[in-house]
Amino acid sequence: MKVAVIGAGVIGAAVGWHLSRRGADVLFLDRGEPGAGVTDWTFSWVNASNKTQTRDYFDLSVAGMSAHYRLAAEIGADGWWHPNGHLRWAGAGGTAEALQAKVSLLTSWGYDVTLWEAERVQRLLEPAVRFPAGDTPVAVYFREGWIGGRALTAALVGGALQRGARALFGTPARDIVTARGRVTAVVTADKERHRVDAVVNAAGPDGDKIAALAGRALPMRYEPGLVARLRCGNVPIQRVMHTPHIELRPDGHGQLVLHSREIDSRLASHEQFPPALTEDLRALALDVLPTLTGSAIAGVRAMSRPIPADGFPSVGALDDIPGYYEAIAHSGITLAAIIGEALAQEITDGEINPLIRPYRPGRLRHENHGQT
Repeated sequence: MKVAVIGAGVIGAAVGWHLSRRGADVLFLDRGEPGAGVTDWTFSWVNASNKTQTRDYFDLSVAGMSAHYRLAAEIGADGWWHPNGHLRWAGAGGTAEALQAKVSLLTSWGYDVTLWEAERVQRLLEPAVRFPAGDTPVAVYFREGWIGGRALTAALVGGALQRGARALFGTPARDIVTARGRVTAVVTADKERHRVDAVVNAAGPDGDKIAALAGRALPMRYEPGLVARLRCGNVPIQRVMHTPHIELRPDGHGQLVLHSREIDSRLASHEQFPPALTEDLRALALDVLPTLTGSAIAGVRAMSRPIPADGFPSVGALDDIPGYYEAIAHSGITLAAIIGEALAQEITDGEINPLIRPYRPGRLRHENHGQT
């Protein structure tokens, strides 16, 4: 079975790896290098604690975490898998009550989370962190963590290539050819035509553009996000953490990754943003980690997040276009491994994993969700 995977971010890489493992003839297509886009410039937090919009979405995310553990056992964890834990604490006002309510909900669903006082967290886990004064409650998630997205992508693509997959990087898809309503080929920008039995749209924020090549209108949100890497020599923290104003995590190589929803709200576009936003992001980090004085910004990018219109993933076949599949999700870091497993099974065996059944592409129509 010949399958073209358009998009070699972490989701496309996982789909292609699982397909090649099942004996499919895989062709990776990407206009850039593997994992160099959103996969490399995202906060890369692996979790289910922030996925409580519905029980189905929570269960999918828990399965995504478990799938990463399986993947690490199979391909090795070096360089990409860091399940070192996650901390979250609230600011003033009613946010502390909201945090405690979230912890209660997660506990009732059997999730591994506990509340510690900040003093205990600082003494036993993260001595460099400056917590708010008083008995600040901190949610401690021991099984969550982060992923080196580009390293994982490289490992998965490399593994697929060893099994005979092919790759055309720096070569965008120009067209998806259908005959009698079914996908039969993809055409690349160099006008080469590649016969396929199926195509997987894993193009992230360009998912709507790739869908349009097949005649599919995929409604997506536009929500730009700014991520910075801070060079600091000795990294002062070991875990992912969500503070009231900024998110931080280790990144290896003497660096931290920084992100803030407050800063994102000031972004008009991912294509251009004032340099002052980067400095404001660094200042927020210094408020939490005073030892970062003297650190410097190592890199910064604003990206368009890959978010389908209703906020949930779009995974699986579109019945209107046989041979066309979607693998578009905002939480690609958490969900890549489980999406790869489930979609490869569906494409090769026709079996739909119950975990992804609520997220079929057919539910997303422009008449229901408005234009991109």
